[in-house]
Amino acid sequence: MSYCVNCGVELEKSLQECPLCHTPVINPVEQNKALPPSPYPTNKGQVEVVKRKDLGILLSVVLSATSITCLLLNLLVFDSSLWSLAVIGCCICLFVFTFPAIFYSRTPIYISLLADGVSVAVYLYLISFLSSSHVWFWQLGLPLVAILTVCAECFPLLSRFFPLTILSGSLCLFVEIPFFCVSLELLIKRLLERPYRITWSAVVLTVCVIIDFALITILAKKRLRNEVRRRLHF
Repeated sequence: MSYCVNCGVELEKSLQECPLCHTPVINPVEQNKALPPSPYPTNKGQVEVVKRKDLGILLSVVLSATSITCLLLNLLVFDSSLWSLAVIGCCICLFVFTFPAIFYSRTPIYISLLADGVSVAVYLYLISFLSSSHVWFWQLGLPLVAILTVCAECFPLLSRFFPLTILSGSLCLFVEIPFFCVSLELLIKRLLERPYRITWSAVVLTVCVIIDFALITILAKKRLRNEVRRRLHF
């Protein structure tokens, strides 16, 4: 028979701890026995983390190889049209879009957005060579890219002078949406040589103006602003 070393209660041989005081049962004879080796490794292995610079090199090689091989195929094999320009333009856009994130670029965000807009404009210009006319690029494609770039630039530029919150950012967004829609409709009618008159964009403009007035009221009233933030959890 064995007894608990703490409270003296008689213990069964199969017990691992005292049922009364929960003191662990230790057999001094078995304690001296060597434990079998663990079947699992004691050292924890760790996979080496891939650096962003390596990802950037890989992306650059893949995009460069794609552009060069497509250009060679276009020149040597499938030479009926300049289809490789679309692939080259897409590779340029992908490289410009991912450059700040992969290469830890310290370039200001508004410079990066401007570079994105320029790359998209170059992409559309290369695609224009596949069409019979370049009019759509100069009258529709390029102005739309310029408008979108200006709209995107407003967010980082405004954040330098005003605190950019969800409410203020939403207000800025609902100001830019009708501006873009009206510009899009007028540019399309200019391309089609139709009278300058807004139709469907007027609906978007009306809805966004109502939302803008509501957001301005919420931002102006502190109690409303705090209540909206509390209810929406931001």
